[in-house]
Parts: sequence; structure tokens; C-alpha cells
Amino acid sequence: MIQLQTVVDVADNTGAKQAMVIRVLRGSTGRWGKPTRRVAGVGDLVILAVKKALANSDFMKPGNKKARVVKGVVVRTKHPTRRSDGSYVRFDRNAVVLVDDKGEPRGTRIFGAVARELREQGFMKIISLADEVV
Repeated sequence: MIQLQTVVDVADNTGAKQAMVIRVLRGSTGRWGKPTRRVAGVGDLVILAVKKALANSDFMKPGNKKARVVKGVVVRTKHPTRRSDGSYVRFDRNAVVLVDDKGEPRGTRIFGAVARELREQGFMKIISLADEVV
């Protein structure tokens, strides 16, 4: 599970290397209409602040001292994810893929394996770009 202020790896070629989660989207609403979900699993949307990036990327423009805020989809988590057949899948590190407002990936390549649960969430473009689907 990924919560606020979790530092995650960026698993695409947009130029960002590490980002910090600042908000979890797609949370369920509670009694008073406020979001009750504070953690994200595989396939959930999060809002990120890019902390480390390549020097020549869009994220590190000269004179820009603030972190760039972007959206991303969680593709790998260290916390085990239970599947419907009773098995569990977990990865060594937490990772996200940066997406635009339509949910399409911003990069053209995705590094490492991604979880099969992304197919159920409707992120077919990320599945097709990935090297391996676990």
C-alpha cells in the first residue's frame, strides 16, 4: 500500500526518476462525502511531486525550484496484492507510471514488470508498453 509522502520510483522514460505521493485519487467516500481511502494499491491514480529527474528533462528546467506536480498510476507495490484465485503478488520496490489527464502514459517505454490488475482498471496502453506482465 502506498500512502501520503511515500517516495516511489518512476518506471517510464519521461525523465523523472523519483517522485513523492501527495494525494491518493479514486478513493471511496464516507458518510459525510469525504474520501475515506488514504492508501493506494496497484492500478490506483495518485498525484505526485517529482523529486529527482534527469538534468535535461522537462521536470528540471533552469530556475525552477519547486517540484513539478503530475498524475501517475501505481504499477508495482511492496505490499502483497491478493488475487481472486487466492495467490499474492508483490514486488521489490514501489513504482508508478506518469499519465496525462486522459489516463494515457506520458512516456513511450515502461521499464520492469507491471501487475496484471492494470488490465481490470482499463490501463491497456500501459499493459501493451510493458516488458513483462506478472
